[in-house]
Amino acid sequence: MRLDKFLKVSRIIKRRTVANEACDAGRIEVNGKVARASYNVKTGDKITVSLGQGSRTFEVLEVLEHALKEDAAKM
Repeated sequence: MRLDKFLKVSRIIKRRTVANEACDAGRIEVNGKVARASYNVKTGDKITVSLGQGSRTFEVLEVLEHALKEDAAKM
């Protein structure tokens, strides 16, 4: 799954266009490297999102094409 779609489906970022813009601006890192929106997300990747004042790091536990609100936290 593409990185921008994963960020939206997992509800880390609210809109896919915002996720795409954040990737283009270099604010999204995967495994310590700046990643493009087209990066293919895999289980075990560590995603760091730097928006606003701070940054948050997430580990990909599972990749689901569609996720309900309850399933988003499992990703």
